Amino acid sequence: MKAKKAKKIVFKSAEEMPTMVISVGSQTHNLTGAWRNIRPEVDRTKCIRCGICWKFCPEPSIEIVDDWPVVDYDYCKGCGLCAEECPTKCIVMVEERK
Repeated sequence: MKAKKAKKIVFKSAEEMPTMVISVGSQTHNLTGAWRNIRPEVDRTKCIRCGICWKFCPEPSIEIVDDWPVVDYDYCKGCGLCAEECPTKCIVMVEERK
C-alpha cells in the first residue's frame, strides 16, 4: 500500500489558525539559544505582521512588539520553523555571528 502524502495547509494570518495549547515549562528559565549556528533575521520591508512566525515557534523566542515580530536570541535555537512557515518569506536564516 502506497503511503499518502500529507497536504500542506497554508494559513494567511494567525487568526486563521486553530487555537493551540502551549506549554513553555522550563524553557523560560533556561537560555537555550547558546548552541545555535544559524539564526532568523526579519526583513520588516516584507513582513505583513501576520504573527505566524510567533505561532509556529516551538520556543518562547519570538515576541510581538508594536505589531512586529522580535526574536529573542537568548532562547532561539535556530530551527528555522519561523522562516519555513512565513507566508512572505521575510525571515531568512543567516549564519550565526560569534
